[in-house]
Amino acid sequence: MTKQLKRLKRPFVLGVPVLALAFLMPACRRSEHLERIQVKGSDTEVNLVLELAEAFMEREPAVSISITGGGSGVGIAALMNGKTDIANSSREVGETERMYARRRGVEIYPTVFAADALVVVANPEAGVDSLTINQLADLFSGAVKNWRAAGGSSVPVSLYGRQSNSGTFLYFRETVLGRDFSPALKQMNGTAQIIEAVKNDAGGIGYVGLGYVARPDGAIHNGLKIIRLKKDATSLAVSPLDSSVLQGGNYPLLRPLYQLTDGKPRGWVEAFLQFETSPEGQQIIAKNGYLPVSKLRLEISQNR
Repeated sequence: MTKQLKRLKRPFVLGVPVLALAFLMPACRRSEHLERIQVKGSDTEVNLVLELAEAFMEREPAVSISITGGGSGVGIAALMNGKTDIANSSREVGETERMYARRRGVEIYPTVFAADALVVVANPEAGVDSLTINQLADLFSGAVKNWRAAGGSSVPVSLYGRQSNSGTFLYFRETVLGRDFSPALKQMNGTAQIIEAVKNDAGGIGYVGLGYVARPDGAIHNGLKIIRLKKDATSLAVSPLDSSVLQGGNYPLLRPLYQLTDGKPRGWVEAFLQFETSPEGQQIIAKNGYLPVSKLRLEISQNR
């Protein structure tokens, strides 16, 4: 029942694919009659989709779902090349990507299944509790090089972020900076590396998804300072750990999480996407520190 994707002669390449994580059905449940679904893309989404896939396969033993990461760009490229059934993406599809898709006869169809708060984390030694979006832009663009200029300690700023094939990298650049990152930005392979680097660097600051910071029991990683954000100097600083702020859409860095298919999903792919947005799927999303779209007042462009 899985949709058969077209084989293309010339591959579309965007970024360098990096395997982040894979999940396969246990050997005891495999058979030649399994319906197989491939999912590739966003590292922000990979752990969450693993949880959802595991729950779905418990209900539907005739389905096997394999999941790899590598970044949103990798997933979108795989969809265009006919190498995946679902592309995970933490950003909207760009116009250039849509142009290439049309040339290849691929109709990119987005489904929003969850939302994420992008959290700014810093080392406590930096001495900062809150920042405006403009201050954040000045830090990550390199205009501010010492924490003292942002009201913190006299410590050099150390920037940590994702690689350029990451949807989170592009989202942060477009939403916060509106310009290029500082050449001093240390581009890390994944979110876990950003967290560890910031914890071990007195001047460290980075950006990560909420699901990687807030544990199911409500605890926060030791050695990290969650920075409260203000839209401007006159606004109230708000925390991504405040559920009322998130559900009211009042946190500055809220973003929808997408799953992309070639055309409207059908068969088992459709069934899996419907499961993710069902009450059971949305409970799994909330348990993992992400935001159920059913409870979030957030304007979402489906780009259809």
